[in-house]
Amino acid sequence: MNQFSHILRDQIDAVCRKLYEMGRDDLALLFTKCYPNTLETTTKLLDDGSAFVITGDIHAMWLRDSAAQVHHYLPVAAENEELADIIEKMIKRYSVYIPKDPYANAFNERDNDRGHKEDLTFRSPWVWERKYEVDSLCSVIFIAYKFWKKTGRTGHLDGDYKKMLTIILDLWETEQDHAQKSPYTFERPDPPKPTDTLTHGGHGSPVGYTGMTWSGFRPSDDACTYHYLIPAQMYAVVVLRYLSEMARDVYGDEALALRAEKLRGEIDAGIQEYGVVDHPVYGRIYAYETDGLGHYNLMDDANVPSLLSAPYLGYCSADDPVYQNTRRFILSEENPFYFVGKKLCGIGSPHTEPGYVWPISLALQGLTASDPAEVEEVLSMLATSHAGTYFMHESIDADNEYSFSRAWFAWANSIFSELVLKYAGFET
Repeated sequence: MNQFSHILRDQIDAVCRKLYEMGRDDLALLFTKCYPNTLETTTKLLDDGSAFVITGDIHAMWLRDSAAQVHHYLPVAAENEELADIIEKMIKRYSVYIPKDPYANAFNERDNDRGHKEDLTFRSPWVWERKYEVDSLCSVIFIAYKFWKKTGRTGHLDGDYKKMLTIILDLWETEQDHAQKSPYTFERPDPPKPTDTLTHGGHGSPVGYTGMTWSGFRPSDDACTYHYLIPAQMYAVVVLRYLSEMARDVYGDEALALRAEKLRGEIDAGIQEYGVVDHPVYGRIYAYETDGLGHYNLMDDANVPSLLSAPYLGYCSADDPVYQNTRRFILSEENPFYFVGKKLCGIGSPHTEPGYVWPISLALQGLTASDPAEVEEVLSMLATSHAGTYFMHESIDADNEYSFSRAWFAWANSIFSELVLKYAGFET
């Protein structure tokens, strides 16, 4: 038995009892496997008092993934000091990493120089990969704020964390004018696919000033086509509101709060001016990407933040008209990455093979659905697509559940578990 297994036993038992009462034995078995996966297989306590959380089959800590991997544990952490201690230690790890390189998206356990050493960019032995993604930095604010609100703890919001927040603000303000102010470039020599590197000598495609903040890569770790990634901007708007609240209520720093609010307003104004387009069928919808120069990418990707996830993140309500129009678009074959097969239908990604649907996107579809029938449909697809492993995967062939990528991908297990918790009437 894993050293942390006992922490989640009562929650697992309670959820499974409810699922059995609902006649969903299939979901109960899956939940038993998926729910503890992050804590039991990807979490390591370190000697410095922090915690290292890997993604699963890659021995590195992604900022975005690690935050998402523990989000579904927060209700239990509110009552369980041992679990709260572990999550707090993970959040403290961000204050170690981000000052070393705020442009990095994934880090090593220590300065062992593992990872993508061939990349042409600033190199640190702490960094596994340096694909700059706005959402990575959003995630470390999101989970810290949610942890504070669920548990009442502020130990993770110490002086080091506040310094880290200032570094994030500095970077986002710099990247509002990427062409003139940014020191960041990234190239991967002989990349296995074009989306593993940035164009234009590592600077990315040209952008105009919009008030939004530039992102090199998507949450899939694929390069943006146009570098104002609207779902990431939405996420930034949400967490800048969180940052301003922490600045006032935890740090008593009005100047920091006002700085966050100013940036939040500029990014949100940019979304509304540059990130909304008129679609001939669906009306006013959010674009996935834009460059501020009149170019738009109309699609959605499976990874969070996505356009589908906007209400889940807290950017808008699920019944917001522009979101609803966007949702209808991205859950149709007008979205070039929406796939319909014999076994599954849902959103995939250019990161994986054409025709492969991601369980993460299916779980998000369920978490943002207002129709109970849609939730049931999503859960039925997830319950029959694990290919006998009883775990979620990165992506699955829509025609054949036995063809999938990444057998050990903890984020997918976590967000599936979050959907099951909501479905069974438990706090999420």
